[in-house]
Amino acid sequence: METRIALIGIMVENPNSVERLNQLLHEYGSYIIGRMGIPYRQKQVHVISIVIDASQNVINALTGKIGRMEGITAKAVYSSIKTTDGGEK
Repeated sequence: METRIALIGIMVENPNSVERLNQLLHEYGSYIIGRMGIPYRQKQVHVISIVIDASQNVINALTGKIGRMEGITAKAVYSSIKTTDGGEK
């Protein structure tokens, strides 16, 4: 199956949604290459970057589920590189 590498940028403005977000990321853990989180305490926002290697459908599903959470915004940026040996499990 063809996979793509993508960066999902996440802005968390509602700390009450963090536990559910972490559960969701754990569910998709087999696709995630790396994760970086930066708390911006002065503005009470957390910025999270997720690098993922998965099919377009998996990336869209994860980004959509994150974006529907209260107080969380998510956008995906895709690499032009397509592979057939990526993170599909």
